Amino acid sequence: MSRRLVLITGGEVANGLYLGKFSDSLIFMTEHVGIAVIVDLVGSRKQPDRAAAQQDFVAALAEVNEIVPALQPLAATIGDESQAAYVDLSAALQATLLLRLALPHPLDCRFGLGAGTWQSVGSSDYGPMQDGPAWWAARDAIVEAKAREVRRHRSLRSWYGVAEGRAGDFPPVGLTNALLMCRDEIVSGMNDRSRRLALGLLKGRTQVELANAEGISQSAVSQNLQRNGALALLGSAEVLR
Repeated sequence: MSRRLVLITGGEVANGLYLGKFSDSLIFMTEHVGIAVIVDLVGSRKQPDRAAAQQDFVAALAEVNEIVPALQPLAATIGDESQAAYVDLSAALQATLLLRLALPHPLDCRFGLGAGTWQSVGSSDYGPMQDGPAWWAARDAIVEAKAREVRRHRSLRSWYGVAEGRAGDFPPVGLTNALLMCRDEIVSGMNDRSRRLALGLLKGRTQVELANAEGISQSAVSQNLQRNGALALLGSAEVLR
């Protein structure tokens, strides 16, 4: 992480996520390296109670923030979007998986993950103002995820991109997106209980604890976890860590 002293003059800054006004000021512009994440709440306009959906979304963001350390914790921004930033791809993948599982049915979300650098240039009414290649890559990635979902891969919710000229500095795009496609297929096929059980498993809860919470037998929990792909999710998460 490096810092540069820059003069910012009054006006507007757009970084693909925030648009804010600020006065003339002399500030330090901090450059970060890592994974920028943009989150989009899927189908939010179709929710019968949009206020309740937003509250559930914010609660899920907070739950993930308690589990996964972040350079910038998940936070709602404007409308149905949120953003976060992580030191590496492993943390970003963990956070995005947990968020999908934490959202109650029928809520779901879409992710764009961008690897590269970005700069903090100040703050606005909506939070930190940032710009840079990682955010551009994340925006391109979430657009690609939505396009692929519409065209062919109905279960796809995540896509990963690397900033131009930085391909050798981060995990490869092809292998990462192959993992995301398979992971999204598993999660998209889960019902509400299966997601809760998978989330509990990833949080380290025992099958007995999960059974008591659901009011079912430990055997039923075990069968569900094996049938719905949760054990594969747990295994992949352990390998990534």
